[in-house]
Amino acid sequence: MKENCILVVDDDPINFDVIEALLDQYSYELHYVSSGNSALAILDEVDPDLILLDVMMPGMNGVETCQQIRSKAQWATVPIIMVTALDNTLIMSHCLTAGANDFVTKPINSIELKARIQSMLRIKQQYDDIQNLSALQANTVSFLQETLDELRGNLARSLSHELNTPINGILGTLSLLKDDLEEMAVDEIKEILAWTETSTRRLESLTQKFLIYLELELKRSSSQLECSDDWIFPGQELLEELSARAQQVGRTSDLICDFSTGPVSIPQRYLVIALRELVDNALKFSQPETPVKVTGKLDQRQLTLTVQDFGRGMTPEQTAKIGAFMQFDRQLYEQQGVGIGLRIMHKIVEQANGTFEVHSQVSSGTKAIINLPLNLAIASEFKTASIDHGDD
Repeated sequence: MKENCILVVDDDPINFDVIEALLDQYSYELHYVSSGNSALAILDEVDPDLILLDVMMPGMNGVETCQQIRSKAQWATVPIIMVTALDNTLIMSHCLTAGANDFVTKPINSIELKARIQSMLRIKQQYDDIQNLSALQANTVSFLQETLDELRGNLARSLSHELNTPINGILGTLSLLKDDLEEMAVDEIKEILAWTETSTRRLESLTQKFLIYLELELKRSSSQLECSDDWIFPGQELLEELSARAQQVGRTSDLICDFSTGPVSIPQRYLVIALRELVDNALKFSQPETPVKVTGKLDQRQLTLTVQDFGRGMTPEQTAKIGAFMQFDRQLYEQQGVGIGLRIMHKIVEQANGTFEVHSQVSSGTKAIINLPLNLAIASEFKTASIDHGDD
């Protein structure tokens, strides 16, 4: 791991010796220059993570040097701690206006210097992490937008909103940090990072679903779903996934599972995806402290999976319209997502030569049933008889 690099700018080399002695126990990479012009000339070569900048220097003083550093885009966010012998409010105000982040006064106090450096480096690391994450997500969004032409239904119309919401959350928090970083306490920064994480996880979830959809689209033109070796249903992966979905929304006690145990030849990954989507919707569209029942029964020919909730249900008209990317009553109920989970279910059914059905009644709930044949001769043709509320 790269050591944190600190550039010390001071016209008196004795002050550098003092700083070097105070920071001796830390594995910082220290560089020294004696003037503002020298600091500007060496920035690209040294690539500092933090700058200790003396205020009072002949020629270009510390305030002017700070202004010059901040005028360069690549150094706009590097922490700058001003070192001054004057406890003067006006000078400090000029330093802040020039873009400084913090101060230490001469004679330098060892504990204060270490604390301020560590604090600034932590903030710098957090900012760098956010920047890297934002760039990664921007690349992901670019990929998603390039593939919109391949999608059907109303996904293209709703995807823009679903992408922009978390992206705006990420960009908004970055803007806050950029504009007010020097005035923020650590607790405020942590809170902003928590907002960013929430937006990022929402974008990540949409990205993962979209990639699964594209994977299924590609399989459509090549072959049916490949079948893995026999595995023992329900399998630890499936149980952990369902438990995690319920735990995320605080409904662990509402999830009731009743599974037979036995070998199946159905691709485990797609079975996990299918049940996850059904259980997610059942939890989303039913009230806490009402049961969500998941059953899996094996016989010689098929595995029958049922997911039943006792939530708001759907009208016969809504049930009949279950299709690509449909969401019902969005104006009445807050919903996240674009219905892509439902389309994924359709794709799995389509490529498995399967069928599905859903039984629902308003105010009584919804039951989805999946029938998966276990005939090894046509193992990749598992029949699916299910779907959730049609409101993923």
